[in-house]
Amino acid sequence: MTDYIEASFLKNHVCEVVINRPAKKNAINLAMYEALLEALKQAEADNDIRVLLLYGAEGNFTAGNDLADLASFAADPGSILSPNNPVVRFMRALDRFPKPVVAAVEGVAVGIGVTLLLHCDLVYAANSARLSMPFIDLGLCPEYASSVLIPRLAGYPKAAEWMMLGDAFGGAEAQSAGLVNRVCNDALATARQQCERLAQKPPAALRATKRLLRQSHGELDGPMQRELTEFGAALKGPEFGEALKAFFEKRPPDFSEFS
Repeated sequence: MTDYIEASFLKNHVCEVVINRPAKKNAINLAMYEALLEALKQAEADNDIRVLLLYGAEGNFTAGNDLADLASFAADPGSILSPNNPVVRFMRALDRFPKPVVAAVEGVAVGIGVTLLLHCDLVYAANSARLSMPFIDLGLCPEYASSVLIPRLAGYPKAAEWMMLGDAFGGAEAQSAGLVNRVCNDALATARQQCERLAQKPPAALRATKRLLRQSHGELDGPMQRELTEFGAALKGPEFGEALKAFFEKRPPDFSEFS
């Protein structure tokens, strides 16, 4: 594990994985994706672990991808399609993880921070939660099946609003659209309670139930590949270049010259 990803294998059959980079609002870099993948592998292989809990440290879930890493992908956009891409490897492993995954969301969940919630089984949001998918404002597009799963859950109009406008929304709106199970005063405490309940269920039956509930996820490989192709093309485009430059220059991007 890196210093920014902490995995604790507890005696109550729960593995807690913490995104712990509070100085960057828990933005995830490539080394952290490798560590997250390793945590999933260990939790899957450990027969004593029945449930995985994912949350962010110090009041935020995650500010999304580290833009410095996205800039490195822009130098070699084809690498985003590589099977060695740690982001791809982690997201596929999360989608295929056989045991229940519970997420607790406090503060910001941006971009892939929302996308990965779609691949969890139970999600609990704090009153402080602010979710957003501002791919469009970076000159990018949805990724990792979010273009399929968000419309499926929330309906096309809401999906278009969130993804085309990129505005942030709260936990109550996320709950009404089916992205989160419940909004609560203490999301982490609630998530831990639910993990303990799940850990007391018959483990083989629990895994079988998850497999059956997620049968349709086998259809996501094609859309996910198309998203990655579009994402890679956008990374080498001028719109992402302008958005990235504007971010580091601390100014609004100017897309007025693009067609």
